[in-house]
Amino acid sequence: MSTHSDSNTQQPLALDEVLSPYFAQYYQHRCYPALIFYQGGRKMLQINVPAYDLSNLLQAKPSTKNNPDSGKNRPVLQKHAEEIKKYILERVRKNRPWVLGTITANVDGSQIKLIELGRGMGLVVIPGNVKLDITDGQHRIRAIDDLTRSPDIQIIGNQYFPITLILESDLKQCQTDFRDMAYTRPLDKSLLVSFGEFEGRIGIAKKLIEVVPMFFKKTEQSEVTPATRKEYKLIYKINYIVQFVSCAFSNNNKAELKDYDVEASSNVLVNCCNEFFQNCSDTKYIFETEFETLTWEDVVRFQNQCILSISAGLQILGHLFYLTYDSHQNVLDSHKVWKLSQLDWSIGSNLWVDNLVRPNLTSRDPNKRYKILSGRNSMIPAVNRVKQELGWLDTPEPF
Repeated sequence: MSTHSDSNTQQPLALDEVLSPYFAQYYQHRCYPALIFYQGGRKMLQINVPAYDLSNLLQAKPSTKNNPDSGKNRPVLQKHAEEIKKYILERVRKNRPWVLGTITANVDGSQIKLIELGRGMGLVVIPGNVKLDITDGQHRIRAIDDLTRSPDIQIIGNQYFPITLILESDLKQCQTDFRDMAYTRPLDKSLLVSFGEFEGRIGIAKKLIEVVPMFFKKTEQSEVTPATRKEYKLIYKINYIVQFVSCAFSNNNKAELKDYDVEASSNVLVNCCNEFFQNCSDTKYIFETEFETLTWEDVVRFQNQCILSISAGLQILGHLFYLTYDSHQNVLDSHKVWKLSQLDWSIGSNLWVDNLVRPNLTSRDPNKRYKILSGRNSMIPAVNRVKQELGWLDTPEPF
């Protein structure tokens, strides 16, 4: 019987056997396996560090308020750190995944020891008296540190966080690195909503966009404003729908509705939206016409003629839906919704003139004879005028 061993089946030498001698030699220091790579002409390391090590390993060197050259990054904003803590705690308590971006730090390469093992792998040894300077991520570090010092330590204590370590000692270059990272364009608010988790008002809004013909394929979900190119034919942006949902269920366009059941609440609002938009003469054509059939001229005409094409109009509709909402039974009064659909929702309607809609005396464009005011002070009198028109004077006061 052959004793020949196929090289493809041989057990490779375990990594811990390779690293153990180094851990034994440098037991008084902090040692982390590292990936070694080059970017922008400099050597960088990628390491993973447990939460309880971060506050001792990293330090922030923020600038003073009136001297940006005095440090390597901006002063810490505690409010921002608190927002990160809140994000982590909310996700953990709901047993949902969460993620924080990679932290970036720098250190003079002569202050640490890098043992290269080949193939871009190595072991970095950081003496106990050496701190890594934070280039980007100081608010994440503050949030993590606060959690490790709080009763919520069990949430964060066994988590690991990646650090990209730039071997850089020049202060000016570190300041430049911080500035260069700030060049990254922040996500548009509408994109943050679009990629939000499927819960609360965001989940309900997404459901509406999927199944209500008025919104389906007619809503911009990735830009700040609806795309203007003719082939898109988009009327709304997702944040319009999100605020409409908040108004309909809470009379407050900022309410998150975190405790609302997405499926049940969506079904209630979907049915009422379909009933309203189909019975309203100002929206019936847009509602019944599929995106593929809808023309750019149809979209422009609707935007020029109906206040329900804009965020303020949808918010007013949401506030009026709220007047028909029974929170105990989670239903909207369909008869009252039908009455709302019979109102004149055109821009020139007496319901909106002098509150939401004002004459645009400077415009020579016949399609822009009016300008829309979207503030609270214009929407409240608009809602009150509808209440008076329908005799709903015993309903709650506007938002």
